Amino acid sequence: MKNLILIRHSKSSWDAPVQDIDRSISSRGVKDAHLIASKSVNIVPNSYIVWSSKSKRTTETAYIFSQYLSIPLETIHFTEDLYTFDDKKLYQIIKKCKNEHDSLILFGHNEAITNFVNKFGDLYIENVPTSGLVAMQFETNDWDNLGKGKTIATLFPSHFKND
Repeated sequence: MKNLILIRHSKSSWDAPVQDIDRSISSRGVKDAHLIASKSVNIVPNSYIVWSSKSKRTTETAYIFSQYLSIPLETIHFTEDLYTFDDKKLYQIIKKCKNEHDSLILFGHNEAITNFVNKFGDLYIENVPTSGLVAMQFETNDWDNLGKGKTIATLFPSHFKND
């Protein structure tokens, strides 16, 4: 069985005139990332690898989650390949995960994440929001053979508005 946890970067800041890849997360994004990271502790498997887009906002989101999940920063694999909005490209990247790893946590971008979870999960999600987390399981031992999986959890900031 393979476990995939997809996390969309936190809300971007539009305060500075920078290129898209260089945008930081906003103060709301920081707050939402801490909220979802704190709630994700019980969802994350015991062992996993972590991949993240190299964009500034995904990097900052991954750093916040690493505090709650005790992920050593040097173990996070940051790659420009994950700076994609295309679910087909995202799927090709996920398929490259080594089979020795049963669980992958991936920090990325929309439209890729929403389209991926709707194609491979069993729960339709209109839009995975910023700081949103979707956990999926696949009945396979080979990342290269991902088919239809099961959506086992969603954590979105709106789920905790009244907390």
